[in-house]
Amino acid sequence: MRLLISALMSLSVFAHGAPTVTQAPGSLQGAWQTVKIVIGGAAPREIPVAQPSAYLTIFTAKHYSRTEIQSDGPRPILADASKATADELRAVWGPVVAEAGTYEVDGDTLTLHPQASKSPAAMAAGAFIVCSFRVEGTTLTIAQQRNQAGPYPNPVTFTLKRIE
Repeated sequence: MRLLISALMSLSVFAHGAPTVTQAPGSLQGAWQTVKIVIGGAAPREIPVAQPSAYLTIFTAKHYSRTEIQSDGPRPILADASKATADELRAVWGPVVAEAGTYEVDGDTLTLHPQASKSPAAMAAGAFIVCSFRVEGTTLTIAQQRNQAGPYPNPVTFTLKRIE
């Protein structure tokens, strides 16, 4: 709950135009927007990021939070969620990715430990995600390597731009 409140407070600060915080070169800490997604594997492909503002990743000193709306366009607005069909609910909630937790850095390796997620599997005991990462100026590149089940067969590489 504290993490959610912290994330919401951070978003409120962004919305009200608080002064930006200067981070040390190479620091993960800050707010980032995804600008490019590439799925690797036998047939690599780039996923269009139609709405960069719908992708927000925040790193604090020990915690991270990421929220993504993986949709090519606006999602429908439900008049009454309690009366929505399964297809209508999937259209609204299916594209949403939400996850928060702690992280560790060891050299160029980033290990995420999800604590709250839209996906129950991501919160399973012992769940983790290992990625390589690189910060160059205002660009952060994160490349999935493996999780608790082993190497990713089609690892995803995210390119993000620092927005704060």
